[in-house]
Amino acid sequence: MLKTIGNVFRIPDLKKKILFTALFLVLYRLGSFIPLPGVNATALKAYFAGVDSGGKNLFGLLDLFVGGNFERASVFALGIMPYITASIVIQLLGSIIPYFEKLRKEGADGQKKLNQITRYGTVILAAFNAITITMWLASLSVGVVPSSNFLFHLTGIITLVTGTMIVMWIGEQITEHGIGNGISLIIFAGIISRYPEGFVRMIQKIPGDPSYVWKAIISVALMVIVTAAVIFVTEAVRKIPVQYAKKIVGRRVYGGQSTYIPLRVNTAGVIPIIFAQSVLMFPATIIVLLGKETAFWTTLKELLSPGSIIYTILYVGLIIFFAYFYTAIVLNPTEMAENMVKYGGHIPGKKPGKKTAEYINNVLVRITLPGAIFFAFIALLPEIMSNQLELPFYFGGTGLLIVVGVALDTLQQIESHLVMRHYDGFMKKGKLRGRSM
Repeated sequence: MLKTIGNVFRIPDLKKKILFTALFLVLYRLGSFIPLPGVNATALKAYFAGVDSGGKNLFGLLDLFVGGNFERASVFALGIMPYITASIVIQLLGSIIPYFEKLRKEGADGQKKLNQITRYGTVILAAFNAITITMWLASLSVGVVPSSNFLFHLTGIITLVTGTMIVMWIGEQITEHGIGNGISLIIFAGIISRYPEGFVRMIQKIPGDPSYVWKAIISVALMVIVTAAVIFVTEAVRKIPVQYAKKIVGRRVYGGQSTYIPLRVNTAGVIPIIFAQSVLMFPATIIVLLGKETAFWTTLKELLSPGSIIYTILYVGLIIFFAYFYTAIVLNPTEMAENMVKYGGHIPGKKPGKKTAEYINNVLVRITLPGAIFFAFIALLPEIMSNQLELPFYFGGTGLLIVVGVALDTLQQIESHLVMRHYDGFMKKGKLRGRSM
């Protein structure tokens, strides 16, 4: 492993990419501590320390993706979430509206137009979110905003929208000139930045409660086991064999090879958990942002709060539903079957066309369920760790899936650079082609 890490820095191009990525992530983290103009950061921190459980769950969800920027009311408080939301909406529209579907099939030019539309959508969503946040900050009666006037709202909205565009630009620069997906790495950096402080708090609890040492040991062991399980399921695929017929054009022979279609157990990724959380957090969002509580909304918030039986049942059910829903949008068995026929391929033992599409659909239905159930358990893990083991920080759920997914993707990119240049990779050996031993 140490030799492999050393090989990484022996490749000038790869070393440059890694250092570029690290530099821009540091710049992002530095910007995370610049507060919004007109906001009393100390008063805001005191407010979050005393907010009720419903508010903490809501703000914890929002704060997860922005690395604590929301709680600090920094210039990057919106983070990259408006861009991600706009991207998901555009992707969903690509399966519903013919115009977006046409752009998706036009190749590089169509993707360029979609990216431009996504940026416009990001600005609109960021402006809407910025207006909501500044109004909410101004409504707090704990001295968070000493002078709430038109100038505060204007500068706050402009600053938050600009911050989102800067974060988006940083992500694009990392993707283009660095290593890994820049947007994902920004979220990754925000999530793992909380872990060191969390482990310190866990260790600090031991002197005051010696019996807590066993809970700490069990917590760490469970973290390792769950992380390994998430990696295994994330990488798990169902391989459907595909045979391509031979085609002779002149003296050349094309096709005649066997390959496979890799269908992931977790095709939808972390999206089902995000959607399920968003739906169940809606009542708490209304109450906290409006600052008004009625008997109806209060009762609904209690029923849909983590820990209640109704919340758990709905949470698991929504995750499974959105897993199937998003998988159906991302993977179209009919389109896959048509492409196979177009290029002369077929699944052994299955008739091309409709029968092939039905077979692929049946496989997707079977493998999506266990994957969805597993990730529903991962989504409930933070509550279990907090209540049963008194873990003082957030572990599991959306954050763990994002961290594992981004880490694997980045390692695979580094791996490809190493193997391509004949070095041993992290997961497989590089072949010394064209070199004498």
